[in-house]
Amino acid sequence: MASNQDLVQYIADQMSRAGEITFKRMFGEFGLYCEGKFFAMVCDDRLLFKPTEAGKALLGTPVLLPPYPGAKPCYYIADVDDHELLVALTKATCRELPEPKVKKNKK
Repeated sequence: MASNQDLVQYIADQMSRAGEITFKRMFGEFGLYCEGKFFAMVCDDRLLFKPTEAGKALLGTPVLLPPYPGAKPCYYIADVDDHELLVALTKATCRELPEPKVKKNKK
């Protein structure tokens, strides 16, 4: 089941104080990026953050769900209306994730 793009836009707006939030369609679902860094996804209209120690510290005991069968579990965030949590979690997660790799031009 593909995610609703209006929901994804709402989630991105909720996180906007964390930095420039963008999203890209990925196999009918959406990847979320902050300042170009992939940190979360919306799959089946569920918000899933990449797991990090900083995220776990903020969430306490996070609910883990895989974005699709066979994938590594991610932190499921049920309350997409809590913009303060989403901003804090986005910042904390992105601080811990590596910088995106620079793409080389093919010649």
